[in-house]
Amino acid sequence: YTEAWDADKKSIHVMPDTPTILLAKANAANVSHKLYVQAWEEAKKKGYDMRADAIPIRSAKASRDIASDYKYKETHEKEKGHYIGCRNAQEDPKLSWAARAMVLQNDRIYRKAYHDSKAQVHIPVDAMSVQAAKECQTLVSDIDYRQYLHQWTCLPDQNDVIHARKAYDLQSDNVYKSDLEWLRGIGWLTEGSVDVVKAKKAQELLNERLYRTRPDEMKFTSITDAPDVVQAKINALQMSDVSF
Repeated sequence: YTEAWDADKKSIHVMPDTPTILLAKANAANVSHKLYVQAWEEAKKKGYDMRADAIPIRSAKASRDIASDYKYKETHEKEKGHYIGCRNAQEDPKLSWAARAMVLQNDRIYRKAYHDSKAQVHIPVDAMSVQAAKECQTLVSDIDYRQYLHQWTCLPDQNDVIHARKAYDLQSDNVYKSDLEWLRGIGWLTEGSVDVVKAKKAQELLNERLYRTRPDEMKFTSITDAPDVVQAKINALQMSDVSF
């Protein structure tokens, strides 16, 4: 089926100078990488002669020196420490102003005069403030407030010593509670205590079973022919579903 078509494809001839063929060749030349770098490859094969004093080389060196940070700061480093018009740092107004500002901002220098003079205070011993301070110290002093009595030596059988011992024994808490020492460690049952009895009485008062008597526990006899009983029977008979 395709044999005739394959034979016709081989027999078709297109003229090489047709616009379509020329356009295709021009596009192929434009997108060809080989043709794009052909001039560069031929120039590399011919070699080159570039002297050190060539204009492009000198231009590149000048651009490098301008962009170099070292060359940029070389003049500043050379001029550092050289002052024009001032023989020393004190004659330079900017340096003098900076030194003055540093002195004003320095806290140590600001307080130097105070620290030098704070220990050199001369106060007369008879000044009013000093006398008042001494009197105040005497009033608040614990040593002058308490004057301990002489430690007298008394005989143990003197009447005042015996009386003092009796008074101490009466006021002593240990002697006062000595009769309760035998109770220490003995067990005790709470049954019969005041709190337990009070709790039981309160429970009996709050017990509803003892407070109220149930109706079914009360013994009474109802009269069968009483008017209210007869009326209740009639009402129950009228409302009964079974009788209805």
